[in-house]
Formats: sequence, structure tokens, C-alpha cells
Amino acid sequence: MNTFIIALVATMLSSGVSGVSGGFEVPEKALDVEEVIQAVSPAQLRKTINKLDAFGTRHTLSDTVSDERGIGAARRWLRDQFQVLADASGRSDITVELMRYTQPPQGRRITEEIEIVNVVMIIPGTMPESRGRMFVVLGHYDSRNGDAMDSEGDAPGANDDGSGTAAVLELARVFSTRPCEATTVFLMTAGEEQGLFGANWFVQTAIEKGWDVRGALSNDIMGDPTGPGGRVERDRVRVFSEGIPQGLDERQIRGIRRLSRENDSPSRQLARYIKDISERYDTSVKPWLIYRADRFLRGGDHTPFNQHGFAAVRFTELHENYDRQHQNVRMVDGERYGDVAAYVDEEYLADVTRLNGAALYSLANAPSAPPNARLIVANLTIETTIRWDRAPEPDVAGYEIVYRETASPFWETVIDVGDTTEHTIDLSKDNWFFGVRAYDQDGHRSLVSFPVAARE
Repeated sequence: MNTFIIALVATMLSSGVSGVSGGFEVPEKALDVEEVIQAVSPAQLRKTINKLDAFGTRHTLSDTVSDERGIGAARRWLRDQFQVLADASGRSDITVELMRYTQPPQGRRITEEIEIVNVVMIIPGTMPESRGRMFVVLGHYDSRNGDAMDSEGDAPGANDDGSGTAAVLELARVFSTRPCEATTVFLMTAGEEQGLFGANWFVQTAIEKGWDVRGALSNDIMGDPTGPGGRVERDRVRVFSEGIPQGLDERQIRGIRRLSRENDSPSRQLARYIKDISERYDTSVKPWLIYRADRFLRGGDHTPFNQHGFAAVRFTELHENYDRQHQNVRMVDGERYGDVAAYVDEEYLADVTRLNGAALYSLANAPSAPPNARLIVANLTIETTIRWDRAPEPDVAGYEIVYRETASPFWETVIDVGDTTEHTIDLSKDNWFFGVRAYDQDGHRSLVSFPVAARE
């Protein structure tokens, strides 16, 4: 576990969520986030979905030589799209790369040595104090049909996970001309269907290079608002987040129990931040926070991030249709099976992409969560004193205290305390959960720091 994650677990970041009873006020909107939301194009998303479908299959073990069919053609096309965006941005520091590694045989789905290739575009942050922080948006571009080892048959993967891949490409287009203070990473992984290999390798690379990844938004199966039996859900998307982080030692787990912060993991707070953003900007699609790491019997690319201590969540549509996932393309009694482009709704996909974009842009332009937040427990008192250190960014304008009842899932009240590093509230620390967040001159709010107990 890297040093950032140790510090993150120590402070257990949380996030403020508006729209809840008890006096929580919706902060002023930041106009640049509104511009990001409006810039997302359903037509561009449809174009990408159709192109990915046209490669026939993107199975990780499929053809790498052809320019028309197979995973090799797909990854080169995706790289070229990233490169066009980088060249048109007018910036020389944007990097586009096919990040390769050789995976030896492992288990039933990697039976021979294979090259795994992720497609990545990195846009460095513009603020020196923020550039080291990274936020990742990702989807996997590989696909499969009914046979996990069929590398030759059609596997269009339009929704699983052409939808996530298209969202990543579209956000790269939107962000390439809208600089962020922190670094943004646009990641398309391979090997997900064979065992999350591309995402795991990216995470290992991040650890080896000391990248300060503050959060990852994984998009997988998020382009079809319909489900079996006539179900339709166009205004919500599920956001999965883990509870107690993985890989903690007994001392760290005792610390979580001592402060009753079992529901305040970094990933869960990232999910709450997304909900906060959806309320603040009134996005067409709202997140339905699912307090589980993932669905039963399934997995996704957010998992390797969680396994190595990074905050990560998964976006997935509400009603998955299993006739359209991991199926051979065919007709049976007039019913069409298979993950084809016709089943992706570009308008719904655009709304989910907008939610991603609003959250990512807010995270990448907001200050850091206030460091060293602590709840003072030196004496028996009926009020609560919270102290914190200043966020390092020079554009921080002030801080807000947020609090909620201990049984509430979201922050209920916010108090603007101005440019200070200490505040006392006439409420008992025994009865409420408290946090502190920073805001900058443009109205961007940070994640909330959940304070540890301290004597000073």
C-alpha cells in the first residue's frame, strides 16, 4: 500500500452531499463544470460505438495484425483518436501511449503468453501544487461472446464495454481543450474479460512509479437504460463502492471501529462526492449509490484499484439484460441475442458520461481535502472542536464544516467557516459525524476530510 493511501486511510476522506433534509445548502455552481456537461455529444458516442462494433471482435486473444478486425485494429484506432485530440489541443505535454506488457499463462482464460495493451492518454495538471494528484476515468475495450476463450467468433461488445470505452474517448475530447489543475488520466484497458489483467497492470505501474492516484471512475455496461420485462430507467445509474478498504492491518481496522467510520471508506466517499455533484449541477442521470463493492458473481476494473488501496467506484446501468451480455450474436424465436450496437442508447450513455465528466472535472479542479483533520478529544465537553491544516493550493478561498447524524448516509448541514483552520460547534461530538472540506475561488469543493480523534 503506497504512502498516499496509508495517509488517506488515516484520515478516511468523506464527501458532502446536497439535497438532504436538515439544512444542507447546494453550493454555487462552477460555470466551467456546466460547460463540460454541455460539451458531451451523443452523436460522437454513437460514432464510437458503431466503430467498435465494426471490429467484429475485440477479444484479448484475437487478431492483432489486421487493420479491420480484432483487438489490434481496435487499440490502434483508439490510440489514433487520442493522438488526434492531443495534437489538436495545442499542448505539447499531453501523452498518448499503448502501454504494453507480456502476461504469462495464468488460469483458464490466459492459456498462453500474451501481450496485454492498455490505451492511455494523460493530461498533466496546470497547477504545480495539484499536478501530482491524478484522477482516472476508465473502461475496458476488450470483449467476449458466450465462450470466454473464443478469440475468432463475433463479439461486438457494444455495451460491455464499448459504452465505457466510448465515454472515456468522449471525455478525453472534452477535457483536451479544458485544462484541469490536477492530472487527468483517460484509460482503456484490455484483458478485463480474461481476469482484469490490464487494470491490474496499470495499478501496479502506478505503484511502481509512485503516482498519486486520488480516485478512479470505472465505467462498464452503462449504455442501455432498458431491461427484461419492459423495465426502463433513464434517469439513474448505479455507482458501486466498497466499504472497509482491503489490505488493512488489524491496527488500522481497530482505528476504523474506534471512530465508527465503517461507512466512510475512500471509495464510498468518492461515490458520495459523485452524488453531491449530481445534485449541485442537476444532472439528467443521478447516481444510485450501491453500498457493495460490485454485483454478485461479477467483477470489474475498479477492483484492482480497491485491492491496492486506491479509491475507485463502478458505474453500471440499473437493469442488465443478460441476453445481451457474453452471448453469441444470434436470433432465437424472433429474439435477438448478443451485445450489438443497436442496444446502446446514445442519449442515455451521454447523460451517464456527463455525470462522469462533471465529477471528474470537479475533482481535478478542486483543492485537496484539508490534511490532518482532527476531532479534539482532550477534555469532556458538550461542544465539538475540529482542527485541520491548510490545503496546499494557492487558490483556496475557505473551508466548510459539514455534519450529519450518525445514522445518516449523507451530510446534512454545511457551515462556511471562512479562511481558518479551526472551528468549534455547539454540538456534541458523541452524537454527530463531522467533516471539513476546502473550496476555491471558482466554487469547486474538495472531498471532505473525516477527522481522526486527537488531543490537540
